[in-house]
Amino acid sequence: MRIHAESTWTPPPPDPDQPPAQIRRILRLFRPYRGRLGFVGLLVGASSLVGVASPFLLREILDTAIPQGRTGLLTLLALGMILTAVVTSVFGVLQTLISTTVGQRVMHDLRTAVYAQLQRMPLAFFTRTRTGEVQSRIANDIGGMQATVTSTATSLVSNVTAVIATIVAMLALDWRLTVVSLLLLPVFVWISRRVGRERKAITTQRQKQMAAMAATVTESLSVSGILLGRTMGRADSLTRSFADESERLVDLEVRSSMAGRWRMATITIVMAAMPALLYWAAGLALRAGGPAISIGTLVAFVTLQQGLLRPAVSLLSTGVQIQTSLALFQRIFEYLDLPVDITETERPVRLERIRGEIRFEDVAFHYDAGDEKSGPTLDGIDITVPAGSSLAVVGATGSGKSTLSYLVPRLYDVTGGRVTLDGVDVRELDFDTLARGVGVVSQETYLFHASVADNLRFARPDASDAEIEAAARAAQIHDHIASLPDGYDTLVGERGYRFSGGEKQRLAIARTILRDPPVLILDEATSALDTRTEQAVQRAIDALSAGRTTITIAHRLSTVRAADQIVVLDAGRIVERGSHAELLARGGRYAALVHGDTRMDADDTGSAGGAHTATPPLPWDGGAAAPDGASVRPASPRSGGHRRAGW
Repeated sequence: MRIHAESTWTPPPPDPDQPPAQIRRILRLFRPYRGRLGFVGLLVGASSLVGVASPFLLREILDTAIPQGRTGLLTLLALGMILTAVVTSVFGVLQTLISTTVGQRVMHDLRTAVYAQLQRMPLAFFTRTRTGEVQSRIANDIGGMQATVTSTATSLVSNVTAVIATIVAMLALDWRLTVVSLLLLPVFVWISRRVGRERKAITTQRQKQMAAMAATVTESLSVSGILLGRTMGRADSLTRSFADESERLVDLEVRSSMAGRWRMATITIVMAAMPALLYWAAGLALRAGGPAISIGTLVAFVTLQQGLLRPAVSLLSTGVQIQTSLALFQRIFEYLDLPVDITETERPVRLERIRGEIRFEDVAFHYDAGDEKSGPTLDGIDITVPAGSSLAVVGATGSGKSTLSYLVPRLYDVTGGRVTLDGVDVRELDFDTLARGVGVVSQETYLFHASVADNLRFARPDASDAEIEAAARAAQIHDHIASLPDGYDTLVGERGYRFSGGEKQRLAIARTILRDPPVLILDEATSALDTRTEQAVQRAIDALSAGRTTITIAHRLSTVRAADQIVVLDAGRIVERGSHAELLARGGRYAALVHGDTRMDADDTGSAGGAHTATPPLPWDGGAAAPDGASVRPASPRSGGHRRAGW
């Protein structure tokens, strides 16, 4: 069982020239650190040259110093071999330090780039992509590249240099033995390339499976997931589902580890057997009357050949690792290459002082602009909200209310017409102006797993304790916070589950008060609350709305009655507009919906005896019948076009 359907987003088809292009792109990641990498290259070259000197010293010991009894020369040569080992070890430590530092910086750059790219993605991307999938790209995929970016580059340079230097030294000793040693090298390269392609394919499957498992964990082990699983009696089923996901991952991990393992082992065996073959070839050559090879030369050559074994096998393994890592880089590059629909213009407008006038000018919006079968979510919307005034937007679920409000802070961009703030198209404003100018309080309050104070300071990191307390008092939540054992240092818990719905909503209002935006959007901020809690939150909203331009996605009659103007949406179009009194007097769609509930009607006409004491939901959100035989959808925790099919 899967908690969610798989993401509908699919990566672009592979480019036949992708591997070379990917390698060039990977190399560009290291460009900012080319100075340090150049120094590593010098260390590698010096280490390789020093390393190949040892066999030549050994030859002199065997052919000259020992046979001739030259003790002084023997001492110098032995000290030279010891010094060679010390120098290569020191150089190796320095190489590891610098290359690991560079690799970790590259991983940091990748993680930051992916996170920044995701921050720029439109809201629609996150409505169709599983959270666990996003987390897996940042954690598992980039984490899986650690060995590649921290050590592969240095290993590649080091091994190539060592192989070249060793082969040159071998040729200097005896070219015939060198030819014998290198006969099978092309076969080894071919084998390693095949193994690399196999592991790359398996790695792609493995990372997808890890992403699926991460998504399952994220969804089922969240507070909401635990509550749903236990109340539905599905804990055992979820455990079995996770076990199945884990079992598939086990199979892929084993396949990845064993892919080409026997072929690579064969290479190691053959190269390890080369010394015996060399001794055998030298013996046959001597018996056949060929030129004699001194014992020192033969031992020095075998030492070089054995020294060639490690970098050669490591080089072949590095090739396999690079091909495997290409699958991980491809998944990361897919995210980095995602098109960002909502961006700043080349020269964005910055408003230092924001009055708060909002205009919707012939606005149209379509979630799937390329899909001609589905109609627009909004069409022909013309509304002017003067600075400091209030607008209430009402309508059936799915009529486009929330979508309309999301166009102001550019959570979505219009597909036709324009939305302006103080006469400037919001698409031409810089993001900082929009963030300062427009605040949103939605029904779905989100709190971080941090203290109350830290959650409030998210709106304004430089806010003082006194300012935080003032905002909490205005939001009618200070007394409750003060009654907690740790006060403002109390942890709110995962997604704020230590607080009730009304308390979380008032914390969100306090956070917005601290931000102090001139334009306020209230997206059904009280629709899921009981009457008593709703009244407390409404008082906080009234304090927040004072003197601001306010757009309210209406659910309760109280918020509709007080608005300067009311707009009724139906299927993305405005069907009525006016004040509460004007629309009631007109006797149209709005009046019919209001009078569909006798309690509201009594309150409106004054026959209930005065003050408004209860704020029941408007009929279109309660499943009541609409006028003229129109069907009204049942109540939903969320309203707005963004809940259409596919979103």
